[in-house]
Amino acid sequence: MKITDILNPESVLPDLQGSNKAAILRELANCQAATHREIRAEELAAVLMERERLGSTAIGDGIAIPHGKLKGVSKILGVFGRHLKGVDFESLDGNPTHLFFMLVAPEDSTSLHLKALARVSRLLKDAAFRDRLLKAPDAADIYRLIKEEDGRY
Repeated sequence: MKITDILNPESVLPDLQGSNKAAILRELANCQAATHREIRAEELAAVLMERERLGSTAIGDGIAIPHGKLKGVSKILGVFGRHLKGVDFESLDGNPTHLFFMLVAPEDSTSLHLKALARVSRLLKDAAFRDRLLKAPDAADIYRLIKEEDGRY
C-alpha cells in the first residue's frame, strides 16, 4: 500500500484553522466530503469524534492520525492537514499537534485499515521529514514531499 493510493493532491490542507479537536476534525471531514460524494461531512466528523472518545489519536511529536470506519466508503481514503500554530489534541506527550493524517476506511475493513495506520505512522516518524512538512510553502509542495518520502519505503 502506498500513501498515494489513499491521498490525492486535493486532500491536502496546508493551513488548518480550527482551535480545538472538534473543529480540526470537521475541517478534515469537510475536505474528504468535498472530494467524495458518498461521504457526508457531519457523519464522518461524528465517527472521528467517537473514536477520539476512546483515546486521543495524537501520538506525540506533533502528529495525530484520526481515523474511523464509515458505511458507504469503498476503499481507504485520507486527508492530510497542517496546523502551523499547533492545537491541543490531547497528545500523549502533552505537546501541540501540527500534522494531521486522517484515514477513513470501509466498515468491513480490518487488515487494510491497520496497514494504512502503520504506513502513515512509519511515514511520519522521521523528525527531519516532519520539519520539511511544516516548512513547505503550500499544498502542492506538501503532497510532493509525502509522495517522495513514501517512495523510499
